[in-house]
Amino acid sequence: MIYVHIGLNVQDLKKSQDFYERFLDIKPVKVKNDYVKFLTQDPNLNLTLTEREDVSGNQMNHLGVQVDSKEEVLEHKKRLEKAGFFAREEMDVTCCYAIQDKFWVTDPDGIEWEYFYTKEDSVLSN
Repeated sequence: MIYVHIGLNVQDLKKSQDFYERFLDIKPVKVKNDYVKFLTQDPNLNLTLTEREDVSGNQMNHLGVQVDSKEEVLEHKKRLEKAGFFAREEMDVTCCYAIQDKFWVTDPDGIEWEYFYTKEDSVLSN
C-alpha cells in the first residue's frame, strides 16, 4: 500500500492530537511524549505530529482532501460540524483554475485544511 506522508510541527501536541482525531475520525496508531502518528485508509495518509517549542509563520499554503462529489463534501462537513468544528463553506467557487465545492477547517497551529470536489476546469485562478 502507498501512503502520502505529511509531517507537521505543532506547539501543543494534545490539542493537535484531539483536532486530528476528530478531523480524521480515527485514533492514532502511535502516541509518544512528543510524537503522534495517524494512518488512514481513505485517503491513504501517514500523518505525523511532532511537538516543537516554537512553530511560527505560514510555511505552507494549505492542505486538502479531494473527493468525488459534492455529496461527499457535504457528508464530511456534516461529520466535522457534529464533532465541533467550524467549517467555512465555499460552493461554486473558482479556485486553482477550477470550479469547486469545498469547505475549510483550521487546526490549532493555523493550518487550513479543505475538503473539495472539482466540478470542471476554468480559465480563471480565483
